[in-house]
Amino acid sequence: MTAATTAPSRSRRCVRLGVRIGLAALAVGAFSAFGTPAHARGPDGIADVAEKVIDAVVNISTSQTVEAKGGGGGSNTMPQLPPGSPFEEFFDDFFKNRRGPGGGSKGGDNAPRKTNSLGSGFIIDASGVVVTNNHVIADADEIHVILNDGTKIKAELVGVDKKTDLAVLKIKPPKPLVAVKFGDSDKLRLGDWVVAIGNPFSLGGTVTAGIVSAKNRDISSGPYDSYIQTDASINRGNSGGPLFNLDGDVIGVNTLIISPSGGSIGIGFAVPSKTVVGVVDQLRQFGELRRGWLGVRIQSVTDEIAESLNIKPARGALVAGVDDKGPAKPAGIEPGDVVVKFDGKDVKDPKDLSRVVADTAVGKEVDVVVIRKGQEETKKVTLGRLQDPDKVQAAVKTDEPAPEKLVTQKALGLDLASLNKDLRTRYKIKDSVKGVVVTNVDANSDAAEKRLSAGDVIVEVAQEAVSSGADIQKRVDQLKKDGKKSVLLLVSNGDGELRFVALSVQ
Repeated sequence: MTAATTAPSRSRRCVRLGVRIGLAALAVGAFSAFGTPAHARGPDGIADVAEKVIDAVVNISTSQTVEAKGGGGGSNTMPQLPPGSPFEEFFDDFFKNRRGPGGGSKGGDNAPRKTNSLGSGFIIDASGVVVTNNHVIADADEIHVILNDGTKIKAELVGVDKKTDLAVLKIKPPKPLVAVKFGDSDKLRLGDWVVAIGNPFSLGGTVTAGIVSAKNRDISSGPYDSYIQTDASINRGNSGGPLFNLDGDVIGVNTLIISPSGGSIGIGFAVPSKTVVGVVDQLRQFGELRRGWLGVRIQSVTDEIAESLNIKPARGALVAGVDDKGPAKPAGIEPGDVVVKFDGKDVKDPKDLSRVVADTAVGKEVDVVVIRKGQEETKKVTLGRLQDPDKVQAAVKTDEPAPEKLVTQKALGLDLASLNKDLRTRYKIKDSVKGVVVTNVDANSDAAEKRLSAGDVIVEVAQEAVSSGADIQKRVDQLKKDGKKSVLLLVSNGDGELRFVALSVQ
């Protein structure tokens, strides 16, 4: 009886177990069909893209003559590989052999020697025009382009732009070349698939894929940062290589990675094609960049500054100074104006304004919308050309004028005094700077937190010029009566460079 009742019981358990196993199998099957393998495989078009564009992607080889250091130590161009990398031994042998017998590590030969480096690039014109990164070819004595079939061709440098880290090369090909075209990086969406092809660690023709992780990424590497961030594997040697969309169009130039180990951790950055196209066109036409110039110094609009200027919400680029010889001055743009629109494009912050001005043609007349004392005004500006600033040191007078009596007054946690010859000499303040000089800052004040210091000159308070500590105190008292929480100061350093600072009056 026990056996009779036990057998059906086991049978039922087996059935139940079989059902559970079956359901689990179905679940795994469903997951396999719709989950992991599809994610690992990616879109079907990647292989088609790689096959279509691979011959347009090139390796960039450069050589440079450098002076060897004493003891034969020299510099080592071997990539820094993660500890335990399977390529460690391979690269160690490769670089030792390339340096010649002994690996250049022994002896005291101080004779100049050649160092080599490798990067990536891509062909944009079948006649032999190649795009890469500036840092790939910087300071090179010789540049060679290596095609996908191994053909090595000496390249001529057409032009570079250090601010966007781009360069254009020209080669004379022995046969017709495959070229790629640029796509529209503005049409990219977060999560779109992208394909990177390049020469990581000298392993040419390497294809990796990933997605667009972010757009318009500012990593403070330059004045016009607006990178595409991707998790496609990008390593040393990928620099200058193309980032493709699934149509096989170049939508970026791989330029930077963030990595504590030196290898890819899935955070790579590419210059968007929208930027690349404009730079490449100018380099091909002029051999240099001709950027637009507005002639203003700008800073961010903080919440405190926005409150002082009656701007809601905080936005735009605050004009802190206007160049006397720049296009903005004759157009009527003044310090204290907040630029919120340029040539029909909204300006959210100073970076927006820097990029759009730089991308605008020299000599073009544009509408610039500014907010002045709470009201929008439109100014017409004809853009000039941005020049690299000359580094001119201000001359310091050696004459020692007789000391003058110093009269100070406290306000806003500051010791203030009217400018005189003695103070100008002490703080090296140019004669062209007008206002009230700060002689001391209370360490516990809001002014100290905002980094005001002795030698700074307060030029305006609430957009009105001041010439004494009493003027400043009077303006602050009036703002308190009006219920304002902060006061906007226009502050100059000794060389006349201006900035706005908002201080609490509570």
